[in-house]
Amino acid sequence: MHIFFFTDNFPPEVNAPASRTFEHCREWVRDGHGVTVITCAPNFPKGRVFDGYRNRLWSRERMDGIDVIRVWTFIAANEGFLKRIADYASFMLTSVPASLFVRKVDVIVATSPQLFTPCAALIASLLKRRPYVFELRDLWPESIRAVGAMRNSRILDALEALELLLYRRAAHVVSVTQAFRRNLISRGVDDDKISVVMNGADLTRFRPCPRDESLARRFGFEHKIVVGYVGTHGMAHALTTVLNAAETLRDDPETRDVQFLFLGDGAQKEQLKSDAATKRLSNVVFLDTVPREEVVRYWTLVDIAVIHLKRTPLFETVIPSKLFECMAMGIPVLHGVAGESAEIVRRDHAGLVFEPEDDHALATHIKTLVRDPDLRRRLSDNALAASRSYDRSSLARRMLDILERTARQAEPPATDAPSSRST
Repeated sequence: MHIFFFTDNFPPEVNAPASRTFEHCREWVRDGHGVTVITCAPNFPKGRVFDGYRNRLWSRERMDGIDVIRVWTFIAANEGFLKRIADYASFMLTSVPASLFVRKVDVIVATSPQLFTPCAALIASLLKRRPYVFELRDLWPESIRAVGAMRNSRILDALEALELLLYRRAAHVVSVTQAFRRNLISRGVDDDKISVVMNGADLTRFRPCPRDESLARRFGFEHKIVVGYVGTHGMAHALTTVLNAAETLRDDPETRDVQFLFLGDGAQKEQLKSDAATKRLSNVVFLDTVPREEVVRYWTLVDIAVIHLKRTPLFETVIPSKLFECMAMGIPVLHGVAGESAEIVRRDHAGLVFEPEDDHALATHIKTLVRDPDLRRRLSDNALAASRSYDRSSLARRMLDILERTARQAEPPATDAPSSRST
């Protein structure tokens, strides 16, 4: 089977969509299938093309057996709604013509959150007369409303109408949470064509490792208990909550050995750094995003992980993928996300849950874990044991079964537009 995957994030980018797509595609290649990914020049989240790449009209590479086509896009940093829309739309406009040069496709997949990627996949599926599958990673544009990034309701209403069209025209929808599935059913999408394949972790990469002492010395973390936030610093993450907890604990004698680590980039990072400087938070360190192959080394610095999103009903449907990476590495989690993901933490006894944006509760939980190293060890052991249920390889095969079934149910492929296969 030849799987054609549309995504605007792919390695060497290190965000959750890039990791999930790459790890699934790699597993499908290992199972003997052909996989072509169409994406753009890596630039997330700073809006700068990574070293070794150029924003060309068309380029090709091969990555772990995956054929990767990169097309030109309007590149903008992860900030400013109109610039981001231009970025997303440009990918649709360049990826559709490029798709004509990929032949003998059996099934087409597109991943969200933004809708222009599945738009491109739908157009390609019509041109090639092959089914397309919508991988639902986020309820977009509802998430734009949730964080207040845009207030023009007419535009958002139009995007929501497009969203429903894309769900209904998809041969199948693969959701990453049960809550997303329930949302779609409540809005009239046929429940028979919605499956759930949760996020997970690559257990060959994310596993318990001793602290990288050279990194610890570089950042002054020797003999420190490191409370770490790793990921995007955006409006949705409300990381002022973590800064406020750091301020509360800075002068507490019980937590004098606690160091806060913020690793990543995003639209709110500079403001967070400015706030930390104003508050004179000597117990806070900010680091930029690191290459994919370095991520695990930096995770080894973290004794307690913080996962946090803004308090809004929408985010009760979200399961942050970093939860599974923490579990796989045996890092206890302080989880400030309500809903389905909090239930996972409680059920698996992988950490402690607090209400989103409650910095007092976060500070209290940190003190609890600092006082009780035995509790930290128990949570770590529980997380590690539970992580086997979220093995990315098994989840990739579950999604592969869906793609194979979808391809079998479709009509035999029509002849593609005349071209030579580029993969």
